[in-house]
Formats: sequence, C-alpha cells, structure tokens
Amino acid sequence: MGREKMLRVDPGRVTIGSGPTFGCIVLEDFLEALAKRVRPNDTGLVMYRRMALPPSEPPPQGDKEMLRTNVLFKHVQRFLTPTTSLVSEVGDSWFNTLKLRLPAGCEYELQFRYGSIGWSVGAVLGYCCAERQRQPERRVLACIGDGSFQMTAQEVSTMLRYGLDPIIILINNGGYTIEVEIHDGPYNVIKNWDYTGFVRAMQNKEGKLWTATARTEPELVAALAEAAQRRGELVFIEVVTHRDDCSKELLEWGSRVAAANSRKPPLGSSV
Repeated sequence: MGREKMLRVDPGRVTIGSGPTFGCIVLEDFLEALAKRVRPNDTGLVMYRRMALPPSEPPPQGDKEMLRTNVLFKHVQRFLTPTTSLVSEVGDSWFNTLKLRLPAGCEYELQFRYGSIGWSVGAVLGYCCAERQRQPERRVLACIGDGSFQMTAQEVSTMLRYGLDPIIILINNGGYTIEVEIHDGPYNVIKNWDYTGFVRAMQNKEGKLWTATARTEPELVAALAEAAQRRGELVFIEVVTHRDDCSKELLEWGSRVAAANSRKPPLGSSV
C-alpha cells in the first residue's frame, strides 16, 4: 500500500497520507468513530477454520520415563486460569508458550524483539509487585531456562525479601538450547547448579519458599498440585529434561538464524 493511502494515527493527531495533519484529536474518539465505519471481514477467519486442526495432547509418560518438554507444557496448559499471569523467558519457552490456549483473563508476557537472555527473572519481580497493587488475586507463573536463570538469578532474593509468591518453573536441560540450535559447541554447556538448594540459600530462613524437583510426569503433576495450594509462598520447581529436547519451532528458527549468520558480507563492506 502506498503512503498516499495510509492513515497515521498518533495520540493527539491524525495524518492522512503525505498530506494534512489534524491535531487535537482524542485517540479514543477517533477509534470509536472508525469502528462505526469499518465493515467486518471474516475471510481470514473462515480460511483458518478450514485448515486448522484441533489441538492435541502428547500421551502420558511412564512413571520412570524422563520428562519431555511437550508433556511439561501440556500440564502448564492445564494449570492456567483466568487469574494467571504467564511470563515466558527467551528460548524454547517462547515457542512452547506461544502454542498455549490462554483462558479468558489470563495475561501473557514475553520479550521477543531483543532476545535478552535472563529478562524474565527481573520481569517476574516487577510483574509481581505491580499485580500486588493492581490485582492481588492474580498469580505469576514463569517458564525459565537454566541458562537464562543463571544470568539474573539474584532477583529471586528480592522476591523473597518482599514476600512475593510467583511460581517459577526452571527448565534444566544443561545449557543454552536456543544457541545450540543456531551454532552448537562446548560454550553452550553450562555448569549445573543445585537450583533448589541455591534458592533456599537465598531464602536463608527468611521469607516463604517451597521448592521441588521433577524428573518425571508424575513428579511434575504432584509439584504443580502442591504449588496451587501454596498461595503466599514463592514456589520454585526445577524440571529436568534432556539437552536435545526442544520444540520443532525452535529447530526451524535456529536453522534459519544459522543460515543468516553464515552469509558472506556484501562485497566491499568492512568487517
């Protein structure tokens, strides 16, 4: 679409194409007037419904079988409620949480554009503080990888200090999985921590905390059931998965990023 057919709407003004700009316009008033003149077009929705497949769940795992990531997010899906605020860390949690079907009222936060590893831990702290003032009935649920957590783990100490009660699911697969799918190497393997012990050390007998480690589906189910009952306590659940266990979306995304990174610079450009 050419610029001459574009309407640019900013708070307080509207610009028509490359032409005149009208000021002193309240954005809410403009949108209300626009809504009355726009005709519904459900073509895209109709086409989607023709091609869409009904959602499916992975089958149950054996009692001693190592927990798979898709099974983890099957139970995250079941755990969501209208008063959940879901926070997704950079990495495979991006792609797994994007596939969840959020119940009405469930809030969802992720940071995709800059890909700042470790963003979510501090975001959980801020989100919990805001929700305490705004909607105290809500509870934050965060899905965070081990590599990301090691970047900003100290923020959990502040959560404990202020009595915040998020549920943090720490996905321990031994490294930077998102980087593995772009360019694998020994630098993507990280030192394994005793994550629940680390969080308990930050608690230091001050603040309410409950921790668990889940290596199988039954252990995860039990941990989430307990977490739901522990309102007013910070819940930290370490989930142990295989290093190579990730979503097909991450595999595809990683291969495309790898291809882009391996392109030769344009002729004559400085390196």
